[in-house]
Amino acid sequence: MAADAGAQVTELTDEDHACLTFGEPEELADLTAAFIRDGLAGGLKVMWLSDTSAAGAVAELARRGIDPGPALERGQMTAAACDGRLLSGQAFRARDAAGWLAGQLEASRREGFPGLRVAVDMSWALRPVTGVEELPAFEEGIAAVLAGSTAAVLCQYDREKFDPVTLASVAGFHTRSVAAATYYADPLLRICRQYAPPGIRIAGELDYQAEQPLALAETVRLGGDITVNMTALAFIDARCSLMVADAARTIAAASRRVRLRCPSEVAAAFARLGLAGVPGITVVTDDDR
Repeated sequence: MAADAGAQVTELTDEDHACLTFGEPEELADLTAAFIRDGLAGGLKVMWLSDTSAAGAVAELARRGIDPGPALERGQMTAAACDGRLLSGQAFRARDAAGWLAGQLEASRREGFPGLRVAVDMSWALRPVTGVEELPAFEEGIAAVLAGSTAAVLCQYDREKFDPVTLASVAGFHTRSVAAATYYADPLLRICRQYAPPGIRIAGELDYQAEQPLALAETVRLGGDITVNMTALAFIDARCSLMVADAARTIAAASRRVRLRCPSEVAAAFARLGLAGVPGITVVTDDDR
């Protein structure tokens, strides 16, 4: 079955075999965190397979307001490497990997969980691994395992590193194509929805020409407390700094909390604009995390 276009990660449910193509680590971590958060909230067993250490995975989730500690302790969540699960050392066999997934699904049933969620960073396939040509067969095997189940799998491919031929060869085995909702994108600037915690993420160069596409209107419509993630900003001019500061004040005045994540030099600009100490507004830099 061909994947549909542009599904939101928060829409994934039973039997979904979703393909996430990402362009930067922050995007990957954000969407994975939302996938895990919603699975834990639903009482499902959750697995995160990646090259990130278990401690690193916990830190990434904690940075996004998710405490996986209790779930890890009771066996509801696992954060582990792909090696020893999907592959053995530098050897990969599609049948063995699909069999491992089927075993995890059966184990989750025996343990009394109503379903299973597995997030898989496929970057292991970029290493010199024998049998990597079986990747499409593995994706087909995942689809077979999920049929009629209460499980979902999120396969994650770096679109900057995987070649278009490989991406095309696996696309047809997914039922969903996941991407962050993008409000604006050009070669210099990308503004998209952030899922964990809720808000928006701004990357690139933000100057007066972006005033209309920025506007923060989508963030206001999200409701609740929000985060404006600007950690990937390469440049922001004074006019846009003022615009973000004014929007933050407006949102905070409605008894909503606003968290501005940004580089230290941007935080200093917000301090000069009087945001320091404003009730409901928190400015956080990488040094504060």
